[in-house]
Formats: sequence, C-alpha cells, structure tokens
Amino acid sequence: MKNNDLRIGLLIVLAGLPVAYAAPNFSVGEQAEIVTGHNNWRSQVNIPRLHWSPTIAELAQSYADSLKSNEDCQPSHSATGLGESLFWASPTTYSDGSSEVQAITPTQIVDDWGGEKVDYDSASNTCAIGKVCGHYTQMVWESTTEIGCGKAVCPDNSQIWVCNYRPAGNIVGQHPYR
Repeated sequence: MKNNDLRIGLLIVLAGLPVAYAAPNFSVGEQAEIVTGHNNWRSQVNIPRLHWSPTIAELAQSYADSLKSNEDCQPSHSATGLGESLFWASPTTYSDGSSEVQAITPTQIVDDWGGEKVDYDSASNTCAIGKVCGHYTQMVWESTTEIGCGKAVCPDNSQIWVCNYRPAGNIVGQHPYR
C-alpha cells in the first residue's frame, strides 16, 4: 500500500507543476532533414557533424512563437547566447487578396543559408562587399555540435524560422573552421 500511496502522491505533486514547454513544430523527419542538410554543408569543409538537441529546439520554438506575436512578425535576433540563424518568408498572395502560407521545406532554408558560401572568402575570413554570409559561417562553425530549430506562422501567413546552435559561432576575429 505504501508504494501506491507514494506513486499517487508523486503524481499529484507532478500534476501541479507548471509546464514551460514549447511544442516542437518539426516532425522527426524534418529534424533529420535539417541536421542532414547542415551536415552536408559541413562535410564540404571536413568538420564534425551536428546533432539535434530537443532542449535547443524548445528554446528556438519559444522564440519563434514570441516573434509571431510581434505586430509585424519581423525577425530580430534573440539574446540567448546561442548561435542563431533566422529565416522569414512572405505568404503566397493571390490576385483576389487572399493569402496562404508559402510551402517551404527545411532543405530549402538550409540550402539558402548554405548558398551564402559563394560570398564567403575563407582566406580573408570576410563576406563579399554588400553580401551576407553569416548564416553559412554559423552552419560550418567547427566547434558547434548541436542544433535545434523552431518555426511559427504569423497572423498574415508569413512565417519565421529560428535555428539555434551550441556552442555559438560567428565570433569576431575567428575563422569558422581550420
């Protein structure tokens, strides 16, 4: 009887605890697609693979959810101390004024970030003038080992994607890989 009493007491205590959890917005297959895409880019520069972190994904999802609550749903970087890449996509809009969420895959986003490689000069550790390459350099930051992502659909059917990385990369004055 005492074991049952203990279990019931523990269940009651646990049931009363608040839960601060952002539901993951990616299926296991989409998580694998994100990790595989990153690792494909990382393999081009011979650095270790990334692994999915549910904890980091929860943080990324919470931040994506907070961004969608902004009036204009525009991306802005968080202050988590993690590495971060953001992707915003407008809705598909039709001539009758209606709109819907644009169909975008994780591979498209990862390849968009990876495509910045053409604008990164490893010898000088700089981006081409007027170009962005920080998403790419974060993807291939050699000491980064974990990734987690979240996404949210905004009231206007635009969408925001957030990927966080640990440890963070893009440290000024350091090269992403050897």
